This record gives sequence, structure tokens and C-alpha cells, in this order.
Amino acid sequence: MKKSFSIIGSTGSIGLTTLKVINRKRKDFYINILVADKNFNLICSQIKKYKPNIFFINNFKVFERVKKKFKSSKTKILHTSDLKFKSIKSSEYTLTAIPGIIGLVSTLEMIKKTKKILIANKESIICGWKLLHKTARKYKTEIIPIDSEHFAIMKLLEKNNITDIKKIYLTASGGPFLNHKLSAIKNAGPKEALKHPKWKMGKKISIDSATLMNKILELIEAQKLFNIPQKKLEIVIHPQSLVHAIIELKNGLYKFIYHHNSMIIPIANAIFGDKLLIDEIYPEHYKKNVFLNNFSFQKVDKKKFPIIKIKNRLNEHKSTAIIINAVNETLVDLFLQKKVAFFDIFRTILRVLNDRNYKKYAVKDPKSINEIFLIDKWARDISIKKI
Repeated sequence: MKKSFSIIGSTGSIGLTTLKVINRKRKDFYINILVADKNFNLICSQIKKYKPNIFFINNFKVFERVKKKFKSSKTKILHTSDLKFKSIKSSEYTLTAIPGIIGLVSTLEMIKKTKKILIANKESIICGWKLLHKTARKYKTEIIPIDSEHFAIMKLLEKNNITDIKKIYLTASGGPFLNHKLSAIKNAGPKEALKHPKWKMGKKISIDSATLMNKILELIEAQKLFNIPQKKLEIVIHPQSLVHAIIELKNGLYKFIYHHNSMIIPIANAIFGDKLLIDEIYPEHYKKNVFLNNFSFQKVDKKKFPIIKIKNRLNEHKSTAIIINAVNETLVDLFLQKKVAFFDIFRTILRVLNDRNYKKYAVKDPKSINEIFLIDKWARDISIKKI
């Protein structure tokens, strides 16, 4: 019997990779719901190929074009404003891969409509983990993180108790500026910052990789997902992007997860678990000779990656992480528009954390999405004033 699959963010890099995995096992799955923003050609292609029950489109102009093109299709073409979660059919699997805090609403609602939810939206976990965890327990939904780092930590923790662990290391590629001079980094624009040497990703996460903010966010995410004290978490540079997480045990042993730098590996493992035969899903894997590569690790250079300095402030107050995430999203967007300099991202985060009203919002313990969004809005508004 075929299993149903829904993808929130089907035209992004994670969504496309997930569809690539499903393609290899088409007889086992059917597509229930797809959600995308504005990539007209990809949306049309996915409707033709996967024939989902429903395709929600966020951009209204694209929605109108697609609806007109597929007016005779069995697939329901709907605008996201018509997305009523109570009326949609449940899925066996749901992938949530919309970047930014905007993905929190759909992630929270889809937990109620799926047996296994694969989360690639780290901002949802960072800003709304309590709500997600509470809802997942109520609806008996399994949450599986599919960022390669957190999937690796999850697998490493399966046979190791957190009390036996001395350190957990999150590995960072170093992004496009690892070997650049500081002067070149300071003057870098969006074009340079988007050139990730290892991964093909969306614009927002690519900039986060260039600043190293992606690792700050992943560190927060790891704390929440696995209930790990911050003092046990460290960030190290690993340019080869082959080792995805390392645990150092108190008995002196180290364990790590090592695989080719493709998101196919964690996604396929999250879907198929122990039944996975990787050569069926990803035959190219065996042509990569990943085990013949040398690999190295190095400390984070605080001058090149000054954002690492906020690491010790992450747990300052209950909503500090929400504020940091909001300011970062705002500044990344402005940087992509060439309205601020690269290092303004870090500088503005620090200015907001030192604002006289920061504590007033940071100490709040939000109990609902609306309360989260109120804190988020304050942080976005103040960040514009602090540039």
C-alpha cells in the first residue's frame, strides 16, 4: 500500500532533494500536498509529474497563472490564503522546509496531520520548540530533524546516554570565506557570500553559512531537540563537510557520523530507516570515493566569524534565541538587497542584545504563536533602527 507524502517547500533545495529520493521509490509513495512560493516552471513541472491531491501556491500572481494552466487538472490548485489545515487529509510523512520563522505555523499545524514530520526548518525549532514538542506528544507524531548535523547527532545519541558525553561538536564548512583575507570578507557582497563551496542551498541559509550564523542557530536547535546543556556543545571548522557531528565520550572515545556531503543521505535515512539500501536511492554515492578523502578540523577564527562571540549569550533569557533569529533574518534580507554591509549582520545583532528594551522582551516565555510573533516583530523593528 502506497504511503502519502506532503512537502511544505517543494521547490526549494531540500524539497527537490526529497522528491529525488521519492523518485527512486515511486511505487511506494503518492504525493498528498505540495506547497511552494513562486517558481512557476517548477510548480508546473511538479503538478505534471507528481499529480498531488493539492498544490498550495503562496505568490498570488503565480497562483493565478498556474490555476489557469491546470484548470482541468485533478490536482486542486489553491492559494495559501485558502489553506485550512483542518480540511486537508493526513499524510504518513510531511517534510517542512520553508526557511524562516514563517515556517513555524505550517510546521505546527502539519504535526497534527502526519505520523512522521521531517523538519528542515530550524527557525521553527529555535522559536517554537515548546509548542512543537507539546503538539507532537498530543498527536503522537514523530519529529525527525533532517539537517545533516542534527540527524547525525540523533543517530549518535541512540546508543549513548547524554550523561556519558563530554562534548558534542557541530561541524561547519567555513563557507565561501574560510580562506579569504579579513579585508575581502568585510567588503564582500551577496554574489560572493552566496558561493558555498560544498552545498547548493537557498539564499538565506547560504548567507548564514558565510557568517557562521547557521552554526549558532544549529547549536540552539541541538539544545532544544536533544536537551543538551550548552556547555557540552562546540563548533569546529571542517572544510571537507564529510563529518557531520562528533561526540566525545567521558571514557576518552570519540564517535562521529561521516558521509558524502549530500542531503540525500539524511533524508533517505529519515524516511526508510534500517530498511534503506543507499545504492537503490543514491547509486552515485559509490562513485564519490568519500572514504579516500583526507579531512581536517580547526578552531573558529573569531575575526573572520565574529558572530561566534554571541554564543555565550544564547541562553541569557527565555526568548533570546527568538530575538537573535529575527534580527538575523532581517539583516540577511537587507544584505541580499545590498542595503547593509556583510559585518553589519553581526554588529546589529550585538546592538539589539545591548538595547535598553531587550530584556523586557527577552524574558518573556511565549505560550502561543502570537506571543512568539510579538517578540519577533519587536526584534525586527528595532534591528532596522540599530543599523
